[in-house]
Amino acid sequence: MGTLRPPGEDPVAASAAGAARRLLGRAVVCVGTDLVDIDDIRGLLARRPAFAERHFTAREREYCLRATDPAERFAVRFAAKEAVLKAFGTGLRGAALHEIEVVRADSGQPALLLAGRAVALAEAAGVRSWLITLTHSRHLAHALVAGLSEE
Repeated sequence: MGTLRPPGEDPVAASAAGAARRLLGRAVVCVGTDLVDIDDIRGLLARRPAFAERHFTAREREYCLRATDPAERFAVRFAAKEAVLKAFGTGLRGAALHEIEVVRADSGQPALLLAGRAVALAEAAGVRSWLITLTHSRHLAHALVAGLSEE
């Protein structure tokens, strides 16, 4: 037996409607995507311990290193950082990867925090906030980002 709800109340639809209202009137000004081989990141972490220190923030490293296999978490964050730079159209020369940080809300939803040159690129592109989605399998990590204009 399910939970009783008032007639016509659908919590999934209400949540989707709330999300749509937050996006209403905003434009997607740039999109980026990236796919990373997790074994490649695992190899980099083993061969070059400074790789994580150089490209990830302290908060990202702490989160990734809590996992049994940190390579999966590092790989999906690396994909997100590259996706942001692709969205800006700059490639890896646009900003340092540690200037793009993937954080998690208490709900687990990922978000982006930018610093340094990454902030300047976002401002120049008219990006005021980001949509981000991350996923990975045992072998591949994928990130998709979309920069949104002001409301």
